[in-house]
Amino acid sequence: MICFQKGYLYSKKYYLCVRIKVNSMSKQPRLMDLSGIKDVLGPHLELFREHIYLCPEFGMLHGAPEPFRFIMQQEPPFIINDHRFGVVVRGEGDINFNLVDHHISAPALVYIGPGTIITPRRFSDDLEIFGIGLFAAFPMPFASGQWPSAFNGQVRDFQLQVSSAELNVACSIIKCVWDLAHQPDYNLPTVSALVGALMQHYDYLFRRQTDRQSLSRSREQTIFDRFIQLVNQHCREQHQISYYADRMCLTERYLSTVVRQASGTTAKDWIDLALITRIKIELRHTDKSAAQLAEDFHFANPSFFSKYFRRLTGMTPLEFRQG
Repeated sequence: MICFQKGYLYSKKYYLCVRIKVNSMSKQPRLMDLSGIKDVLGPHLELFREHIYLCPEFGMLHGAPEPFRFIMQQEPPFIINDHRFGVVVRGEGDINFNLVDHHISAPALVYIGPGTIITPRRFSDDLEIFGIGLFAAFPMPFASGQWPSAFNGQVRDFQLQVSSAELNVACSIIKCVWDLAHQPDYNLPTVSALVGALMQHYDYLFRRQTDRQSLSRSREQTIFDRFIQLVNQHCREQHQISYYADRMCLTERYLSTVVRQASGTTAKDWIDLALITRIKIELRHTDKSAAQLAEDFHFANPSFFSKYFRRLTGMTPLEFRQG
């Protein structure tokens, strides 16, 4: 292991498929923050030292997919509480962000933000990806209220199909951060400024894509996309269609009709799916009681919470937890 003043550099020179055994009885949340990544990689960090950089403020993936695959091989879903930026240089894959399946293929830029629930499906053998994650201690380059619009909390994730030139800009910025982090005593504010440039690049491309989509996308599809976004943000405390209809200045009947036409699934089913997914994560990865979960998820009482869960899953919360 090579130690630097600001953190630790890890890398790899291998092409073996390695898995860590996961303790299925663990009740700790499957949170993939800095500690979670270190726990997963564990004693294998030395294998990745050329392609992984971790320090208290940020982490980086540089080119080779093996560390990324290593983490993704753990039992999903995963939750992140920070900002992650990915650059897919080669290959493709299928992954679910916040209940929505996505097919990602190079060249592409990917952003996932705090609160994102991730379920990986499949990745091609030729995958090549660069990325940076900003942990809680990172000095963000923008003051409160001045963030670029793509990162102001209205969306939790997005992907951008880009040109080779646009991809290279992102790669160049990430490479500058990578090179800087390898200096024995680098300047963290300089890293923050470079991350600010990366975020502005993503924001420009995000707004351009959004403008193009708004011209070609039907009103119904736009309504559905907005509905899913709101459900992902508020399903924990808001279980009724009326809330989302009010937020979107629509009638319940019209919203329900549009969602069914756009997706083939009812609006209530989408709300239930989002809610049950989050409840299952809490049951599987925490020790919270039914009473505590009923309160956390804004149910009237534990009995109603248990009946709701059983109606949608065919088992009680306790049966699911013990299963």
